[in-house]
Amino acid sequence: MRILIVDDSSIMRTMIKRVVVLAQVPVDDILEAANGAEALEILESRDVHLLLTDINMPVMTGVELLRELADDNRWDNLTRVVISTDGSACRQEEVAGLDVCRYLEKPFSPEIMRDVLSEVARTART
Repeated sequence: MRILIVDDSSIMRTMIKRVVVLAQVPVDDILEAANGAEALEILESRDVHLLLTDINMPVMTGVELLRELADDNRWDNLTRVVISTDGSACRQEEVAGLDVCRYLEKPFSPEIMRDVLSEVARTART
């Protein structure tokens, strides 16, 4: 399983990466992007199974990224998880129709991330 972490904060990307490693779920590679535009470049060139994206980022927001992905069937099999400090109902409704499987609020527990990763790993094998 290949994971792409998208967050404008390098510290947050490192923290999410650490939680992924601690979850002890088989991961082949963890890629990183600082915004949605960088994420799209990576997705164009690499096969990614799980996208973990923040919402509030410069250049291209997480919502803009999710809209781009939803409009292109090349990424129909990409599991999308939002990780954001903005857990408002309004924000969650905004991404509800964009193929997001989970919406995690920062901070999140390692157990929640382990559950998400385990679920994605199971579906990636089938």
